[in-house]
Amino acid sequence: MMSAGRSQIWRRRNGTTFWIRAGLVLFIVIFIWVQISFIDFGGSGPPFADFNDSQAAILSMVPVVLHKFLAPKPKNGTNLGLNGSYNNLGYFKATFNISDIKRSIAQYNLQQTVYNEDLFGPLQNDSIVIVIQIHDRITYLRHLIVSLAQARDISQALLVFSHDFYDEEINSLIQSVDFCKVIQIFYPFSIQTHPNEFPGEDPGDCPRDIKKDKALQLKCNNALYPDLYGHYREAKFTQTKHHWWWKVNRVFNQLEITRNHSGLLLFLEEDHYVAEDFIYILKLMEKTCKEACRHCNILSLGTYLKTYNYYGDSKKVEITPWISSKHNMGMAFNRSTWNEIVKCASYFCKYDDYNWDWSLQHISQNCLKQKLHAMVARGPRVFHIGECGVHHKKDNCGSTAVISKVQQVLRSAKRHLYPDYLTLTYATILKKNKLRKGNGGWGDHRDHKLCMSMTIT
Repeated sequence: MMSAGRSQIWRRRNGTTFWIRAGLVLFIVIFIWVQISFIDFGGSGPPFADFNDSQAAILSMVPVVLHKFLAPKPKNGTNLGLNGSYNNLGYFKATFNISDIKRSIAQYNLQQTVYNEDLFGPLQNDSIVIVIQIHDRITYLRHLIVSLAQARDISQALLVFSHDFYDEEINSLIQSVDFCKVIQIFYPFSIQTHPNEFPGEDPGDCPRDIKKDKALQLKCNNALYPDLYGHYREAKFTQTKHHWWWKVNRVFNQLEITRNHSGLLLFLEEDHYVAEDFIYILKLMEKTCKEACRHCNILSLGTYLKTYNYYGDSKKVEITPWISSKHNMGMAFNRSTWNEIVKCASYFCKYDDYNWDWSLQHISQNCLKQKLHAMVARGPRVFHIGECGVHHKKDNCGSTAVISKVQQVLRSAKRHLYPDYLTLTYATILKKNKLRKGNGGWGDHRDHKLCMSMTIT
């Protein structure tokens, strides 16, 4: 038999071993939980063992009822299309008659047809207006629409699709949206409708890299107006800034359905993707601003960070000065903020930078009495899925790897969405942001005049 002393020692050792083992198991469980919650969105490999970016895998993550938005229709050259081909991004381009396109655009902009208003009723002041800038990347647009369709309270929103490229397949896709109110607007000064004249590429314009003295000898149209780096304008770059400024002016001041709307406008692009609680979070951020951050005048749902921890950050928002390169994705503001911005139109329209967001930063730093301050969601609700665009061209522009990864991220984060409240954090400002020199591309006085002509105050 074991003696009483040895028995007590054995029990103590056994008890100690039990607690060590229990502690070790608890540590492992917590470690695994944190690893699952901490999502790597931009690393070299996928964050999930079962990561699959095949079309079948992507489709399997989409409710069957929404598959219709992902199915391309056959190209048959009907309506305005005469014939067509696929461009280097893999998108079909029909050849249209420019006069017919201009007439169709004018008709759309005049009629201001709101689809589904009979189903979902008039726009309310507390409804979110979602303005989506579109060019021609229909594959990304299809997935954006699928993500919007799955969002809570989307039936109360208005989608404004703002186009700078007329395409019947894109029109058909947008007009098939049946889960909320929809309106289309068309930027009337596009490269597509002005291919051989300003604001497109006029044959008489100066080549981008010609020196000014040579340009003056050549007597090309814009010889007097190179940008701050000595380059002449490129229409494909100037169009995006013009389109952005035109659409905001139009939505706030010209569309019957929105001209008196005082609620939030959220700005998205065709290659964005939203979480199902993005409207819920946006309204919660708006409420939190009124209670705890009255100087916040921009709400931002996106981020360019490569990793996010939804377990810790799903309810966190950061208060920070608005920085164009960090807070321009999924940004929202209301009419009162716009009224201050538009007073500074000349700072936007004459700033030598072809980026709308850098130009907005210039307004904030040099014109606004109250600079732009953002409330930023630490756990993003808007994602960038575009592999190719104006600035970036990759070998495989049709890749759906990023779309699949976003689907996986949101599947893992699902249990952390819809927080009851938000926790405020404040960005550490180590030093004052220097006034940045513009990126150029916007020295041509014709661009300044066109931009100012689109300004409605």
